[in-house]
Amino acid sequence: MESRTASYLRARFREYYLTASMDAPPGMELREWGFIFYDMPGMRRHRSFSSRRELVDYIRSTVPAHVYHSAAYYLKPDAPTMKEKIWKGADLIFDLDADHLTEYRDSGRRAYGEMLERVKGETIKLLEFLMSDFGFDEKMISVVFSGGRGYHIHVRDNSVLKMKSDARREIVDYLTGRGLDPERFIHKIDVDGDAGVERARSLRGPASGTPGWGGRINKAIESMVMHLRELDDDEALRLLRGVKGIGSQKARLFLSQIREENAIKSIRAGNLDFFKHASGIWKLIIPYLMEESVRALSGETDEPVTADVHRLIRFPESLHGGTGLRVTHLSIDSLRAFDPLKDAVVFGEDPVSVKITRPATLELMGERFDLTEGSTELPEYAAVFLMARGFGELG
Repeated sequence: MESRTASYLRARFREYYLTASMDAPPGMELREWGFIFYDMPGMRRHRSFSSRRELVDYIRSTVPAHVYHSAAYYLKPDAPTMKEKIWKGADLIFDLDADHLTEYRDSGRRAYGEMLERVKGETIKLLEFLMSDFGFDEKMISVVFSGGRGYHIHVRDNSVLKMKSDARREIVDYLTGRGLDPERFIHKIDVDGDAGVERARSLRGPASGTPGWGGRINKAIESMVMHLRELDDDEALRLLRGVKGIGSQKARLFLSQIREENAIKSIRAGNLDFFKHASGIWKLIIPYLMEESVRALSGETDEPVTADVHRLIRFPESLHGGTGLRVTHLSIDSLRAFDPLKDAVVFGEDPVSVKITRPATLELMGERFDLTEGSTELPEYAAVFLMARGFGELG
């Protein structure tokens, strides 16, 4: 039997769905649909709909807690097995969630809003990779707030639709900087000397403006050198000695040379051999710097989601049954200004009696609620969120 709390949430969700537009994704009739309900275990899936009207009527009549559609397109999306469905292709999906960020895996350690802001930064970074390194047109990219702890990116470019799982994993490897080899970015070339002088070997790195990771590594080198130049000698030397293999003598030599006027110009040109004995020092610094750059610049995403060509993903404009927030479709331009704790809230401020079952701190609609166990009265938007999250029951 459905609890009073579940009945209340269903009623509020029904109220939302009666007026929500719920625009269907491209190719909706070729997608599999799945639903989770408050009053039954598991997911009801292998559904298909021939029109947006049919889909909307189903959602409004059944009022699911969660609504999903496949990233894939099938000849028979309602067939009971994947083999019978006959796979025709799939959008390229990226799932960015606080659970995938090391510092947020323990959800109790950080405020919900802070987590979401951090994940949004990762989403923006990943979008820059997709458009600059892969050349995807932003018109082929859709960004969606998941309604929970992160964002989804859908790429619907024809070039990716037929990609199998291995190719999609390779994209994740590139985005996360997995397996980057320092030897790809630092090498020696022959340089002609004066007449009668033996040819020399000169150390080269990626130049400014180099596509992909090369350009990012060049920026990281320049940023590091600029930072060292701004520090006093003692602090700069301390940082340099922190790189394995660099002692005091090498650190002093390196610091004296990067303070020269032409150092930054040389780095931007990809010339790392602009002072004597540079090779040995750079070969110690570059791997360290690449590790730091990958940590700072690589995109954070859930590899199994991207690689899974049969994955179900949340339906934009549906409600997230674990928060009551709207799964919100966003343009790339609107992403930076988007505040999920305001812009994804769909319920009003009518007072609702709630019995708090676990202490919680909540920030929604610019308001902060510090809640202890017991009965209280909250605005509807806060009551729905807490009950959906399992922190309270209908009073």
